[in-house]
Amino acid sequence: MTARIIDGRALAKNVKATLASRIERLRACDTPVRLDAILVGSDGSAAIYARNQGTACRELGIEHVLHQLPDDARDDEIAGRVMLLNAEPLVHAVMVHLPLPSGVDTERIQSMIDPVKDVEGVNPANIGNIVYGRRSLVPCTALAVMEMIESTGIDLPGTQCVCVGASNIVGKPVVVLLMRDQATVISTNKYTPQLGSLTRTADVLISAAGTPGLITADMVKPGAVVIDVGISRVEAPDGTRRTVGDVAFDEVAAVASAVSPVPGGVGPMTVAMLLRNTVESASRRRQK
Repeated sequence: MTARIIDGRALAKNVKATLASRIERLRACDTPVRLDAILVGSDGSAAIYARNQGTACRELGIEHVLHQLPDDARDDEIAGRVMLLNAEPLVHAVMVHLPLPSGVDTERIQSMIDPVKDVEGVNPANIGNIVYGRRSLVPCTALAVMEMIESTGIDLPGTQCVCVGASNIVGKPVVVLLMRDQATVISTNKYTPQLGSLTRTADVLISAAGTPGLITADMVKPGAVVIDVGISRVEAPDGTRRTVGDVAFDEVAAVASAVSPVPGGVGPMTVAMLLRNTVESASRRRQK
């Protein structure tokens, strides 16, 4: 068996195409779509993501405003900027780039973002609303996972799903979203014994542990859909570094029916979901 590759870049391109017309309609109604992002310090990966995010926004006609704070910015300064953006009527989409400096309470900062402007879906109010199926902004990576699963055409009601990793913004929301789609879901974590005996039961297997090569072929049920959320940087014998996921891709692709790659899988779709949440936030503001 050779697995179908779930191409996150192609799926993201389709999402962006549908957003372009919505953005144009909002602009015609005097509601320009705008995303305000806070970047603290000069962390290389965060700065690169911020630049790429700005490019993606401009390509779609979304105004991108980057608020760059110094490396030594502390809790009160970051929190103050979040509160200013919460209060600004022209701002309807707010996010904070991670990581924040050592000593800053990341969860506190995220919880301060106005839930209606929280386009990353990291405020506990938005995460909690997922359980009740309330209209809310869902964490972007969790949304990306669901979109990629649905793109395979699998019928989720009654399927067995296993999620490896139980973080607040990926693992837990994914589990709840799958439950809402009437799947039977098993959530695992780093303390789960005999992990392979559980993953081998999965019709849909999601790995978001951040452990390179964790999921091998012998842990995958033949014909399963496998979504790789893990992202790690590893060093090759020649000293070069590359990005890899949790899944041993080549060997799992010989067993699964569909598998997402790293890079080029969940990453591009997460960005697309952020943009979609931004447009959704602007649409809700227009309706009000």
